[in-house]
Amino acid sequence: MMKKKRHRDDELIGLHILKDLIIRHHHRRHSLHSFLPLLSAICGCLLLLSAALSSLSPPLTAHILRRHLPLNTSMKARSLWTASRSNLFHGCSNASGNFKTAQMKTEANRYLLISTSGGLNQQRTGITDAVVAAYILNATLVVPKLDQDSFWKDPSNFSDIFDVDWFMTYLSRDVKIIKQLPEKAGEEVKTARVPRKCDANCYQTRVMPIFKKNRAVQLTKFDYRLSNLLDDDLQKLRCRVNYHALRFTDPILAMGRKIVERMRLKSNHFVALHLRYEPDMLAFSGCYYGGGEREMKELGLLRKRWKTLHTKDPDRERRQGKCLLTPEEVGLMLRALGFANDVHLYVASGEIYGGEETLAPLKALFPNLYTKEIISSKEELAEFSSYSSRLAALDFFVCDESDVFVANNNGNMAKILAGRRRYFGHKPTIRPNAKRLHSLFLNSDKMTWDEFSSHVRKLQIGFMGEPNEANVGRGSFHENPFSCICRDSSAELTHEPFSEDDQYLPETEYVMDRMMVND
Repeated sequence: MMKKKRHRDDELIGLHILKDLIIRHHHRRHSLHSFLPLLSAICGCLLLLSAALSSLSPPLTAHILRRHLPLNTSMKARSLWTASRSNLFHGCSNASGNFKTAQMKTEANRYLLISTSGGLNQQRTGITDAVVAAYILNATLVVPKLDQDSFWKDPSNFSDIFDVDWFMTYLSRDVKIIKQLPEKAGEEVKTARVPRKCDANCYQTRVMPIFKKNRAVQLTKFDYRLSNLLDDDLQKLRCRVNYHALRFTDPILAMGRKIVERMRLKSNHFVALHLRYEPDMLAFSGCYYGGGEREMKELGLLRKRWKTLHTKDPDRERRQGKCLLTPEEVGLMLRALGFANDVHLYVASGEIYGGEETLAPLKALFPNLYTKEIISSKEELAEFSSYSSRLAALDFFVCDESDVFVANNNGNMAKILAGRRRYFGHKPTIRPNAKRLHSLFLNSDKMTWDEFSSHVRKLQIGFMGEPNEANVGRGSFHENPFSCICRDSSAELTHEPFSEDDQYLPETEYVMDRMMVND
């Protein structure tokens, strides 16, 4: 709708300009013969302007596809709700016999602090990696303080989001963790920063010498400061932290379970979509989404909050697959994959740019659309509504519990959930192949619906969360925790998918041993 209006406005502006020129021309009493070259030049300029605007715009054919879409597009060839061969794999994160416990290796009076950075899920990666860094440095870890100064300005502490006592107890055999730095050590805190993807040798070279002069070291801007390639025991420690030790607080878990139960009452299966169509995300992407001058002005102002961001070429970003799909494009992709219009869809999102008008095309494709605000009362959400991280935690929980998770970008939440869902039973996780889909949407006006859906299914091979989809060691470890995924020796051996609640049950005798140490 907004795109059509913008093009109509451009045409009207062009007509007004043309009319004004004609009037001026007649006032000057020029001959028709002399006016024709001018008219030709004006028309040429208008065509060039139209072409330029078209190159900036996202695909304009989505609404045409929707008009020709069959009511029921469900696939019968394969189940959309389970990953093939998922029964052959399971999560495994127990330490080997060579792994030294915290009691064996922690140095006295050596304390590590970190400053997390970004939103909740970016901070989660920092917390996970901080535990491993403390292990590498033979240090006691002080419970990390969350970032309260970034874009979101959320004052929540670690204990407001995560169960801090569980965190400390679960990891007590691996790393010694304390809630606060002792007063004497607090007088000697030295700040430092390590480079991105710093490996074990990097920490020993850059940070260990600081401990010779200081009892406490604080690592700043601690996000993605640990290499994706570590030895298996360190990788498995990462998994124990991320998939077992980081448990949400009881209020978040209770509300999250309510939302999931209500979705399950409506349908046996549901899809969770992390739409990520908030103003800050659109601004950060540097892409253009068809909202005209107003969009460019509003998102341009938001971009100024990040002083290090550079101006990007929107058309180039879209061609390279770096732009989000619009809600309508996501909906068309899902329908093309075989999800029928009666599927229940949970949309995880903050403030959606454009509000209901932006969501309307997606609702037309999936009428059974819900958000936490739709499925919960204001009273139920009151204790979370003023805190962006707690709201994000609710969405994280519901997305993790969904039968199918769809990520509209490859950000921190998408990566962590992709890894978790691999670890806990390879539950289907769909990521749009944005680079290839962009070209498909551009040319979809030349296709029938059957041709379009066939192309989508082919393009999405390798982007559906299947086992062995990603190469070992490629990408973020949080997205592809290859060291923590084990293949069963027998093809007949099956494993039921884990749930969010299952992650807190004792995994093996190793976990039982660690709990007994603290009794």
